[in-house]
Amino acid sequence: MFDGPFDVFALIIAIAAFFIAIKASSQAAELRRRLSSLEEILYAQRQVQPPPLAPAWEQATATATAATEPPPLAPESELAPPPVTEDVSPPPLETSPEGDAPPPLPTPAPGFEERLGTRWVVWIGGLALALGGFFMVRYSIEAGLLGPGVRVFLGGLFALALLGAGEWTRRKESISTIQALPIANIPAILTAAGTAVAFATIYAAYALYGFLVPATAFVLLGIVAMGTLAAALLHGPALAGLGVVGAFAPILVSSGKPDYWALYIYLAIVTAASFGLARIRLWRWLAVTTIVFAVLWTFPGLDTEQLQVAPHAFHVIAGFVLAALLVVCGFMFGPAIDDGEIEPVSSSSLGAYLFGAMLIVLSSAHADLALIAFTLLVAGTLFVAWRAPAATGALGAAGAAVFIVFAEWAVRANPDMLVLPGGPISGVGPTAIDGSVTLHLVTAAIFAAGFGIAGFLAQGRSNSVVIPVVWSAAAVATPIAILVALYARIAHLDRSIPFAILAVLLAAAFGAATESLARRENRPGLATSVALFATGTLGALALALTFALEKGWLTIALALMSLGTAWISLQRPIPVLRRLAAIFAAIVTARIAYDPLIVGDAVGTTPIFNWLLCGYGLPAASFWGASIFLRRRGDDPPLRVVEAAAILFTALLAFMEIRHLATGGYMTAPPSLLECALQVCVSLAMAIGLERLRLRSRSIVHNVGAMVLTAIAGLISVFGLFILENPLLWHIDVGGPVFNLLLLGYALPAVLMLLLSYAAVGMRGKVYANTIAGGALLFALAYVTLEIRRFYHGPILSTGETTGAEQYTYSIGWLAFGVVLLGVGILVNSERARLASAVVIALTILKAFVIDMSTLTGVYRALSFMCLGVVLVAIGWLYQRILFRRQVAPPPAPQPSS
Repeated sequence: MFDGPFDVFALIIAIAAFFIAIKASSQAAELRRRLSSLEEILYAQRQVQPPPLAPAWEQATATATAATEPPPLAPESELAPPPVTEDVSPPPLETSPEGDAPPPLPTPAPGFEERLGTRWVVWIGGLALALGGFFMVRYSIEAGLLGPGVRVFLGGLFALALLGAGEWTRRKESISTIQALPIANIPAILTAAGTAVAFATIYAAYALYGFLVPATAFVLLGIVAMGTLAAALLHGPALAGLGVVGAFAPILVSSGKPDYWALYIYLAIVTAASFGLARIRLWRWLAVTTIVFAVLWTFPGLDTEQLQVAPHAFHVIAGFVLAALLVVCGFMFGPAIDDGEIEPVSSSSLGAYLFGAMLIVLSSAHADLALIAFTLLVAGTLFVAWRAPAATGALGAAGAAVFIVFAEWAVRANPDMLVLPGGPISGVGPTAIDGSVTLHLVTAAIFAAGFGIAGFLAQGRSNSVVIPVVWSAAAVATPIAILVALYARIAHLDRSIPFAILAVLLAAAFGAATESLARRENRPGLATSVALFATGTLGALALALTFALEKGWLTIALALMSLGTAWISLQRPIPVLRRLAAIFAAIVTARIAYDPLIVGDAVGTTPIFNWLLCGYGLPAASFWGASIFLRRRGDDPPLRVVEAAAILFTALLAFMEIRHLATGGYMTAPPSLLECALQVCVSLAMAIGLERLRLRSRSIVHNVGAMVLTAIAGLISVFGLFILENPLLWHIDVGGPVFNLLLLGYALPAVLMLLLSYAAVGMRGKVYANTIAGGALLFALAYVTLEIRRFYHGPILSTGETTGAEQYTYSIGWLAFGVVLLGVGILVNSERARLASAVVIALTILKAFVIDMSTLTGVYRALSFMCLGVVLVAIGWLYQRILFRRQVAPPPAPQPSS
C-alpha cells in the first residue's frame, strides 16, 4: 500500500494528526478532571466565591486552571468572622452524618502504574488499531491474497467498524454508572482510529488503484474530514485535531490542471465548520490551527506565471469574513469579551488574511483585481476594529501591509517608470500616466483618508488607554508612509512641488486634529493621541521641506521637527513629546553617520558660506533651541539626548568647516598643520564655553562634553601638532616672520589652554586643571622655540644646521620667558605662574649645562652662562625681597611704671 512517496507522506500525516489529537484530548480531559474536583470542593462549602471574569476564548481554560490547587488555609486567628444573619440565635443541633463529614479532598495525582495502565496503554492501542488497518492492507498487497477492490472494501469496513465501536462505547459510557477515564477517552480513541483508516482507504482507492477520479476522492476526503469535525462535538478535541489536519490535507489528491475554485470553495466550507466548532466549544487552539492552515493554502499557485487572481482573492476574502463572523470576540457571532480589551486571536485572525491578500498583490505584480481585494480587506479591518475593540490589534497589521504593498510598488523595476515631464510645472516634478498608477493613487487616497478619519473619530469611544492610542498611531503613520512610497515611485526622490503641497495639506489635517483633540475633556489615552497627531504634523511638514528642496534638507527638516516637538511639549506638557524630540535628534545623528557631508560631494568651494553651514549649523541651532525648551520642564534622558546632539553638531560644524577651509573644498585631502591648529583652537574654545555653561545648567551632558572636547584637543595636539604635522620634523611652510602658522598652532592654543585651566580650577580636581596648565606651558615654550628657529631658518624649519648663535638665542629666549612668567606671577600673585617660571628656568639651566656647555664655544658659551647667572641671582633677590621678605618684629612697648 505504501509504494510511493505520497503513501509515506499520507502515513506520516496520519500518525502526526493522531498524536496531535491525543495531546489535545489529554489536556482537555485533565482540565475536566480538575474542574470536577473543584466543583466537589465548592459544593461542600457554604460560601462560594465567584470566579473572576476572563476573556471568552480563555474561560474554560482559566476556570479549570484555577482549580489546580485549593486556596491555602489561613490561621484561625486570621479567619474572617461568619456573616451575621437576622436570626442571631444558633439553630438547634441535629445529628447529621453528612454535616459532620469533612469535604472531599481533591483526587491525588495518578502514579506511574496508573498512568501506564489507564492512559498509555489506551493511547498505544488506538495507534496500533490505526496502523493495523494500514498494515493489513499492505500485507494483502504483498501476499496477493485479495484483489484491489476487495482490499479497499475491507479497509472501508474496518474503518466503519472502528467508528461503530467508538460510538457504541460512547453510548454505553453515557448510560452506565461507570465514569470514563478522563485522560484516556476510549470512545474518542476508537473514533479517531476509524477516521484515520477512512482517510487512508480513500487515498489508496484514488492514488494506488485509480478507482476514484480526483474530484471524487477530493469530495470523499472532505466528507470524512467534515464528519470528523462533527464527531468532535461528541468526542472532544481529539477528533477535532485529527479532523482539521485531514480537512486541510487534500494535497494528497494531485491533478495536472488544478481547479483552484473547487479547492477554495471546499476550504471555505471546512474553515466555516472548523470556526463554528471552535466557537461552540471555545477551543482557541482549533481556531488558530485553522487560520494557519488556511493561510498556508494561499501559497500554492502564487509562483506560477499565470496566477489565477480571482480564486485566490475569494479564498482570503471568504476566510476573512468567516473569521470576522465567528472568531473575532464581540463582533457578530464571536465570543463575548470585556470592553476595552484587545484579544490576540481576534486581531491575528484578521491580520493573517491581510497577509495573504498582500502576498497575492505582490505575486500578481499589483493586478487590479488583487489590489481591489486587498483594499476591501483593509476596509473590512477598519470596520471590524471599529465595531469590535478586541480586533484593534489588526490595525497595525493593516497599516504595515499597506506600506509594504506601496513600498514594493515603488521599488519594482518596471521598464517604463510611468512618468513624463509635466505641463505647466515642467522641470519641477514628473507626472505619472497609466491606469495602474491611477488605481494606486485612488487606492492610496482611500487608505490615507480611511485610516486618518477613523483614527480621529475613534478617540473617546473606549475606556481603554491602549485602543485609542493604536487608532491614532495608525491614523498618523499610515498616511505618511503612503505619501513617502508614492513620492519614491512617482517623483523618484527628486524635487516635487505637488508632493510638497500634499505634505502641507496632510500637516494641516494633522494640526487641525491635534487642536480639536486638545480641547476635549480628558479621556483614557487622549494625551498620547494628541502627542501622536502633533508629531504627525511635524513629520508632514518635514516631508514637505524634503519634497520641495534638495535631499540635504531632509536632515534640516528632521532637526526642525525636534525643535518643533520640544516647543509643543512646552506648550502642552505631554511626556511622549519629549521622547519624540530625542528620537528626531537620534535620527538626524544616524543620518550624519550615513553621509557626513549630508549632500555628498555637492558642498561647494566657498569658505564658510557653503552647504556645511546650513547642513550642520541649522540642526545645531535647532537642537540648542530644543534643549532650552526641554530644560524648562526638567532634566531627563530626552533632554540629554538633544543636548548631546547639539554639542555634536556644533563640533561637527566647526570641524567640517575647518577641513573645508584647509583643503580648499576637497574634503578627502590629507590633513595639514593649518587644519590641526584650527581644530585644536576650536575644541579648546568650545570646551571653555561648556565649562562656563555647565556651571549654570548643571547638566551632565555639558560636563562630559567639556571633558570630551578637551580630550579631543589633547589628542590632536599630541598626534597632530607635535608628531604628524610638526614643522621641525616635516617639510612644512609656516609662513611669515610673526603672523604665521606657529602663532595659530602653538601660541593661541597655549592661551586657550591657560584660560581653560582657570575655568576648571576649583570646579574639577587639581590634577585635571594642572594638566591643562602644563599643556599651556608646553605649547608656549614650543612657540618660543619654533619662532627662534623661524628667525634663523626661514619658513621651512626642518632644513639647515643649528649654529652657536641659534643655541644661545634658545637659552636667552627660554630664560626671558621664565622671567616674564615670574613677573606675571608676582604681579597677579599667582603661585601657578611662579611654578611655571621655575619649570622653564630649570629647563634653561639643564640646557645650559647639558647642551650649551658641549656645543657652544667662545663668547656664546660665556654669554650664555653669564646671562643665566645674572638672571638666577636676580630671581633670588626677588624672592627674598618681595615674595618672602622677613618682617622684623617691632620692639616691645615700654611698660608703664606703677
